[in-house]
Amino acid sequence: MKKIKILYTIPNFDTAGSGKVLYDLAKGLDPNKFEVHIACSHFKGAYFKTVEELGLPIHEMETTVPLRPYWNLLKRIYPYQKFIKEHGFDIVHSWHWSSDWSEVLGARVGGAKFVYTKKAMTWGAVHWKIRSYLANYIITINAEMRDYFPKKRQQKLIPLGIDTEYYSPDYFCDLRNSEIFTIITVANLVPVKGIEVLIEAVELLHSKDIQIQILGDERSNYAKKIKEDVLNRNLGEKIVFLGKHVDVRPFLAQANLYVIPTLNAGRKEGMPMALVEAMSMGVPVLGSDISGINFVLKDFKNYLFEAGDSHGLAEKIEKFKELTTVERFKIGQDLRHYVVTSFNMDVFVKAHEELYESLHIN
Repeated sequence: MKKIKILYTIPNFDTAGSGKVLYDLAKGLDPNKFEVHIACSHFKGAYFKTVEELGLPIHEMETTVPLRPYWNLLKRIYPYQKFIKEHGFDIVHSWHWSSDWSEVLGARVGGAKFVYTKKAMTWGAVHWKIRSYLANYIITINAEMRDYFPKKRQQKLIPLGIDTEYYSPDYFCDLRNSEIFTIITVANLVPVKGIEVLIEAVELLHSKDIQIQILGDERSNYAKKIKEDVLNRNLGEKIVFLGKHVDVRPFLAQANLYVIPTLNAGRKEGMPMALVEAMSMGVPVLGSDISGINFVLKDFKNYLFEAGDSHGLAEKIEKFKELTTVERFKIGQDLRHYVVTSFNMDVFVKAHEELYESLHIN
């Protein structure tokens, strides 16, 4: 029986949590049924080395081109179209975040079915509509996204999956400091992530035994501004910037609380995997009440706060801080159980296998 040949495309494995999801998906597909290739624009980033260990063919190439000028677009996508045809890919599954539609055009002209996973809460531009119209299938990752495609029957909600065996507190000793209440957040430091809201909330509490640990890329101007502001307000001991780490589990294992304070603006959140990772590690969480976050926490609405409201967040933090260790542990266990049952990687992989087989037959 001929294997279904799939090409996963993604800009890189350095800037988004979806790279880990793609890794688990590619690793989990039945090798007797599927032949998997990966294409990305560069081989940089610490996580790429992990992906490389899968032993799958990885192609360093651009799968998109600038859309304008339109008159010679077909000529400019020819190298990608030729690549698709020469390798005989049956399905191209794109994990690009943008509204670009040169990729779907190249894949379709090259003879492959095209699927894309909608990752971010951006919409409205005509280019998204063109990309969606040309796609053979669209995968959404939260319930609200389905409203973007009211006339597209070829779509399905498949929430992102997580390897709950990897993200498990069982592999770590209890490293929590009994004297310091540690709050952690994991994000690439860009304005929409709302890190200043978390900092303001902790400052409002006037508590000497709270520390915020911030993990993420610090190369942006926003990150520099936040760090300067922390120093100017003499908060250097309470707010610790730890940089970017491939493996965040040791940091989650010693945290009392995880907070994701994303603002209700811009790209917002599709389905924030850093939040799901914290829940899988049994860490109590708080998140702003916006798309994506409220989807993940739909059964835990008490753990949501109004986006941008530092006072409301401060009150929530104070309540968690007042809980006993046993009470916080119970909350963490409930969250982990929810992730295991709701965002199971085996279910996630199976849903994709069934979709690919259906597309291949039709």
